[in-house]
Amino acid sequence: MCDTLVGLSSATATGGTVFGKNSDRERNEAQFLDLVPRARHLAGAPLRATYVEIPQVAETHACLLSRPFWMWGAEMGANEHGVVIGNEAVHAKVPAQRRRALIGMDLVRLGLERASTARAAVAVITELLERHGQGGDCGHLGRFYYHNSFIVADAGEAYVLETVGRWWVVEKVRDLRALSNALSIGDRPDAISPALAAHARAEGWTDTAGRFDFAGRLLDEARDAVSRGRMRCARGQALLERRRGRLDAPGMMAILRDHGEAAEGDSAWHPAHTIGRSICMHAAEGPRRSQSVGSLVSDLSPGRAVHWVTATSAPCLSLFKPFLFEAGLPPHGPPPTDRFDRQSLWWRHEQLHRAVLRDYPARAAAIAAERDALEAGFVASIARASAVDLADAVAECWREADEAETRWRATLAPGRSAAPAAFSRSWARLNQVARFEGV
Repeated sequence: MCDTLVGLSSATATGGTVFGKNSDRERNEAQFLDLVPRARHLAGAPLRATYVEIPQVAETHACLLSRPFWMWGAEMGANEHGVVIGNEAVHAKVPAQRRRALIGMDLVRLGLERASTARAAVAVITELLERHGQGGDCGHLGRFYYHNSFIVADAGEAYVLETVGRWWVVEKVRDLRALSNALSIGDRPDAISPALAAHARAEGWTDTAGRFDFAGRLLDEARDAVSRGRMRCARGQALLERRRGRLDAPGMMAILRDHGEAAEGDSAWHPAHTIGRSICMHAAEGPRRSQSVGSLVSDLSPGRAVHWVTATSAPCLSLFKPFLFEAGLPPHGPPPTDRFDRQSLWWRHEQLHRAVLRDYPARAAAIAAERDALEAGFVASIARASAVDLADAVAECWREADEAETRWRATLAPGRSAAPAAFSRSWARLNQVARFEGV
């Protein structure tokens, strides 16, 4: 389960687009940052995606991808031209295809590699979807089949693209838009796949004007009751509206750290208290197997695109660090797997995250002020950095972030867990599977 949000220049403080996404996946399903260089290829040569081969194109763009360790595709990412894409799992009354095809994460990567604008990326994804379809297991330990929705954005515009099988609809974003794990485009899309339009007419779904409510007709309400996609979409939209006219990268980071209305102002709140799902999500017992395992905020301001990445889980306990294509990606350890590796940034952060969960109210509060101060310093440092010293400024931000997390981990003694017993047991079981070593 994930949440993706975007604000355009008419609603931001930056004069450009601000984009954000939390990627929610299983708790040991490590995600890493993959910087893929621009490349030339033999057009038509076989390209192996996660499950299937498709024809390669002659040239692909440089991309920063946030990838689940076992996939070819990405949950979210950006390319050298300032295009950003994030996807959402969605469920429809039409079952998702189990036969292997492209998966939503493959489509994210393909859109970034092959398009230099948001509009072109939508065209790339819809053409590939119609030609190759989508399908296959997208789960890590548990089987998970779904359709996909996307927010696709650049510095000037953004689109919501929602799909069911090979059908698709597109809505052009007007100012602020949240997207979660539920179909959300109604009866006035800006574009619709010809096959879906024909099917709707044949089934008698359309009114006298030829329109029909896409989400209303196809949303699987039983699955939405579990994922609470409409509820989280409404929460994300409300948080965007609070920042209308002043949305910026730190504001988007704050939204990605939201634990829901019930947690606001509650100093005793613990992730175990979450009812259903939240934007910043922590896994628990029962059906809440997934959590926010990676986060991205992109500030696509005129003249400079700055991407803020955690490369770690739990944005409420993570530091957003800068990435710019012109500065490169600082070294941050080997790509992780689903087994604990203290050399991996993602797993080192899990030592902090999982220790904080033992007494979340006190331990999260102890680092929040320094987290915010460090990020404010990072934002200021990148804003004043010249082209000459930009790479050094980025590297220094990553170094300071690593030092802070090392210091925070050192202050956390194992101690007796104050979390509810069922919550703790669910973590103990998955810690054992990952051969996890605590602080």
